[in-house]
Amino acid sequence: MNKEINKWVIQNEEFIKSTYHHLHTNAEVSWEEVETTKFICSQLESLGIPYQTFDHHTGVIGYWGNQEEGPTIGIRADMDALFQLVDGEWKANHSCGHDAHMTMVLHSITCLKEVGFNPKGLIKVIFQPAEESGKGAQALIETGIIKDIDYLLGIHVRPIQEMEFGLASPGIYHGATTLLRGEIKGVQAHGSRPNLGINVIDSIGSVIQAVNAVKIDPTVSASVKVTMVKGGGDNFNIIPDYAEFGIDVRAERNEIMADLLKRLEHAVLSAGSMNHAEVSLTPLASMVAAEASIEFEEIVKEAIIDVLGEEALVPPPVTPGGEDFHFYKTMYPDIQATMVGLGTGLTPGLHHPNMSFNLDSLLNGTKILSMAIVKVVGDKDR
Repeated sequence: MNKEINKWVIQNEEFIKSTYHHLHTNAEVSWEEVETTKFICSQLESLGIPYQTFDHHTGVIGYWGNQEEGPTIGIRADMDALFQLVDGEWKANHSCGHDAHMTMVLHSITCLKEVGFNPKGLIKVIFQPAEESGKGAQALIETGIIKDIDYLLGIHVRPIQEMEFGLASPGIYHGATTLLRGEIKGVQAHGSRPNLGINVIDSIGSVIQAVNAVKIDPTVSASVKVTMVKGGGDNFNIIPDYAEFGIDVRAERNEIMADLLKRLEHAVLSAGSMNHAEVSLTPLASMVAAEASIEFEEIVKEAIIDVLGEEALVPPPVTPGGEDFHFYKTMYPDIQATMVGLGTGLTPGLHHPNMSFNLDSLLNGTKILSMAIVKVVGDKDR
């Protein structure tokens, strides 16, 4: 099957890259992936793969095979883009590689269909919305489509700082991430009589110092920092009474995140209210750290070696980035779940508005996903 997959991918290089260009050009942000959903549906329909959409949110699930004949594998791609300033224009922009992930998942299924593969089991082709919101995986979990999956496979392009083009890993050990929104309420007053007001800018200063002072075990990878501040109005002679701030928290392990959040909440609420301001802290999104599935990683290792050779195999990177893919295993611990790390030559980095990578990596990723599926479910005709 490896030869058939390799031949198909080589012959369909332009087809694969044209799909990527279409998805990249028509980026849509979280929960608004309407046209992307329609496009994926049309592609699945052309392959003769039945699919399911949802009434309350975007996303598509394709179904290929029979669950009674073997294991069920889910192969998942995220769909949404970021909204960011690109060359002076605010727009939806695929700077995290989700366009690439959709392309590789879609064409791994297309490849297997067109080379005559007949799965001995069920393949669920999962196109998940809103990964960047941290809530897309949870939305699909609520539909129940994950609970009967035995294996769950994802893929993510990796930056050059982590992995060179042509390399691949059988897992990615993302850390836990929490994004918090803070509000501070004070009292307005004339700038000449600050004693009559409660200045929220003073509170913001105290909050930033308190956040920077939060410390945990230095041998464990973690970070916490203020990433957004809004406060005051257009007049410089008014003591401002309202401000907002954002905090980004990262931790290598889930238990470290729990400890960090306790320390952070105490520090922020205490420091921000020292001048009698009212301070609140609300979680906006959170992503759990990866939990390894060693059995499945071994299968994916074999797929990588078959496709790219043993010299291309590298260990799973440990990265401070977050990924809501890992919620699936947290909810269903018995699932064997892993995510291929794909070396792409990606520069200057993920989420940079002008991120770019070697599009030949789309061919590598399509081959790896195809081979991994074959190794899990097998072919009824072979």
